[in-house]
Amino acid sequence: MKSMEEMIKAAQDAAQNIQQQMEDAQGKLDSIEVEGVSGGGLVKVRASAKGRIIGLSLDDSLIVLEDKQILEDLVIAAFNDAREKADAAGSAEMGKMTDGLPLPAGFKMPF
Repeated sequence: MKSMEEMIKAAQDAAQNIQQQMEDAQGKLDSIEVEGVSGGGLVKVRASAKGRIIGLSLDDSLIVLEDKQILEDLVIAAFNDAREKADAAGSAEMGKMTDGLPLPAGFKMPF
């Protein structure tokens, strides 16, 4: 049987390894891109899986002063669509990392 010190050292090493894997996975999330769309493709927002907005594309047909409120609503809808997709992509990526961990049922990682 291993000594208590060996068991503690092994647990610390495992915790450091998991922490490094978490940091690597979090870093990878910023390189995963998703696109949110509203108005049948008239408004598009690109975001990272961490939720950072990367780009915004507005169809030229939307730039009409009388339609300003519609445009604002479409942009908000596209941002929300991108955010939902970013959350899903982030959860899927983090799920890949935690699949092999012996975590108790219902345990949620802090992210």
